[in-house]
Amino acid sequence: MRALTFTLQGEPDQRLDLSPLTPDRLAGMIPSEIAGLELHTTRTRVTAGEIFKIRRGDTQQLRFLGGSQRFDWLGAGMTGGSVTLEGDAGAQCGRQMAGGMLTVHGSVGVYAASGLTGGRLEITGDAGDFAGGPAPGEMAGMAGGLVIVRGNAGQRAGERLRRGVLIIEGNAQHYAGARMAAGTLVICGKAGRHPGALMQRGTILLSGPPAEMLPAFADCGPQDLVIARLMARALAPDSSRAAALFSRKLRRLAGDMSQLGKGEILLPA
Repeated sequence: MRALTFTLQGEPDQRLDLSPLTPDRLAGMIPSEIAGLELHTTRTRVTAGEIFKIRRGDTQQLRFLGGSQRFDWLGAGMTGGSVTLEGDAGAQCGRQMAGGMLTVHGSVGVYAASGLTGGRLEITGDAGDFAGGPAPGEMAGMAGGLVIVRGNAGQRAGERLRRGVLIIEGNAQHYAGARMAAGTLVICGKAGRHPGALMQRGTILLSGPPAEMLPAFADCGPQDLVIARLMARALAPDSSRAAALFSRKLRRLAGDMSQLGKGEILLPA
């Protein structure tokens, strides 16, 4: 059965809350009911039918034709099914996602995958600051699942990461993996200053030396890590670039020694 399709009718004049448009929330609804769902974020009421032309289809497969940087909370809280966006999205894409597959064929704004605990989020373009990090006022970032950014990421990607895998196939700006508690962060391109600042546990894999390294990491020398080979095999279907990094002989830096010191940054040996 074909996907339930939302075709953008024009650039919205306000930021929109797309969290009502997920497979679990639309289950059993017909297009006329979906068209009446409110998406506005201001006092001006906006419904799905005013923003999109809606074509009947399987509510477990949602497809958005046309994106906007004003599309906030795309796929937020989804627990199953699939959502595909052909275009850009705004802030908090995949917010608190717990299952299913969310694919954005474009770039996204800040706080992508914030609070994500499961499922798979793929972004073919760039991600803004705090990808996989905590929302303002929260103490924990991403806590499970798999997130792949095919392009670049802004500052503090993977901040307070607790579990799961975050792969950035392009470059990442400063303080990637800051205050990590666990989980895996892979940066296939160049890393900015001070990756892993104040991290307690977890693994950060870099393709080469960052722009500036903190002195609070102890060089443990080249390592033959069985877990790295297992990670390469597991990630190969999703990211050949990440798998290739894990397949190399690696040098391990332990830290941040100003914290628990049980984290690690891996570099090509």
